[in-house]
Amino acid sequence: MPTDRRRFLVTAGLSLAAGASSAARESIPRRSFDASASRPRGAAARGLSVEPLAAEPDLSTWDAVRAQFDLARGYVQLSQFYLVSHPRPVREEVDRIRRELDAQPFLTVEHGLFDRPRRVREAAAVYLGGRPEEVALTTNTTTGLAIVYNGLPLKAADEILTTTHDHYSHLESLRLAAERAHASVRKVTLYDDSAAASEDEIVERLRRAIRPATRVVGVTWVHSCTGVKLPIRRIGQAIAEANRGRAEADKVLLIVDGVHGFGVEDEAVAGMGCDFFSAGTHKWILGPRGTGLVWGRASAWALTRPTIPAFEQPPYFAWMTGQPQGPVSASWLTPGGFQAYEHQWALPAAFDFHRRIGRTRIAERIHALNDQCKEGLATMPHVTLKTPRGSRLSAGIICFEVKGLKPEEVVARLLEKRVVASASPYLVSYPRLAPSLVNTPQEVDTALAAVRSLA
Repeated sequence: MPTDRRRFLVTAGLSLAAGASSAARESIPRRSFDASASRPRGAAARGLSVEPLAAEPDLSTWDAVRAQFDLARGYVQLSQFYLVSHPRPVREEVDRIRRELDAQPFLTVEHGLFDRPRRVREAAAVYLGGRPEEVALTTNTTTGLAIVYNGLPLKAADEILTTTHDHYSHLESLRLAAERAHASVRKVTLYDDSAAASEDEIVERLRRAIRPATRVVGVTWVHSCTGVKLPIRRIGQAIAEANRGRAEADKVLLIVDGVHGFGVEDEAVAGMGCDFFSAGTHKWILGPRGTGLVWGRASAWALTRPTIPAFEQPPYFAWMTGQPQGPVSASWLTPGGFQAYEHQWALPAAFDFHRRIGRTRIAERIHALNDQCKEGLATMPHVTLKTPRGSRLSAGIICFEVKGLKPEEVVARLLEKRVVASASPYLVSYPRLAPSLVNTPQEVDTALAAVRSLA
């Protein structure tokens, strides 16, 4: 490398290091985590306007929670799981960071490049029940699954076991990884009748499918094709039993696409028994669009290798100083390059929004609305419910059939009645309703009346 270029890169690296070390003084604090904090002098010194902090909204009632969203009035929104409308605290945090970037793009990024992602990981770790160093930041579930599967040390004799119920993004990520390693992929069907699925049946079918060559089990927490929620803890226990007596290099990893349970269930992901958990945070978590994460066990991250260079301190300084890299951790697998910083850095506001509403309260509300909707659909002679009733094996997505109508026809006719539904993007497709925090029991009744009118 030419001397001048090396000097430039080292100087730039030291500048970034200085920015990282002073970030606690220079970065503007997160509004959602400290509403009483004043703006630091560093922000004013960089020529940024110092606006007063907005008061935290009252979230004590569900009407107050609904008021935080700028959704079109007059519609019953039952597809918020697809891509979320930003609640007000997230919207304001995105806008505040955007103003920082517009006013001082270089200084804002230079001073925040290492520190602000660290804050995001800290906020995510609290919600996940894990540690910040176990969290990689991504842009969506698909990217998270791809970097994990592509980073695994698969060999030609190895097998990835997955299911016939998984989404294209999961199946394609593991297929491409297996293809590069000349490994194999095998699929198992976990239930024949989704509405009548049972935990015992699901776990036993998966347990029986594990073979000596199996190195990875890839599953989805909540199937967007049927609404079935898998018992991940019990699956983790079954895989732990299968790993007893296996050499360390032969043990099976459990990888979970968790996006449609993450933000619905009152579960600490780090204690569920999986090795990797990938989820977009722009769905049920209510985070900024284009954000996501992967949680992984430290021992599981150590097995992987990065696909995309990370803009993180450990790998960056290992390169800059020529020192050997240490053990691979989540930071190494966080894709680098410039990001939509106003979105990524605003993600803590979404976790804080959940915290202030209450995780248990959120789970109870979503399940109550979904139970109401499922029970109503189950009474209709022209409707066949495809999602299990109750909350044991379902979360926030309800799939059903309407006799004599194709899924897209159901969705179109409901939209005529101003009910926003969706159809599952699978070879076998069903109409879907997904009551969430933005809905009321009255809106569920309105949606049920609309479905009833399709008879």
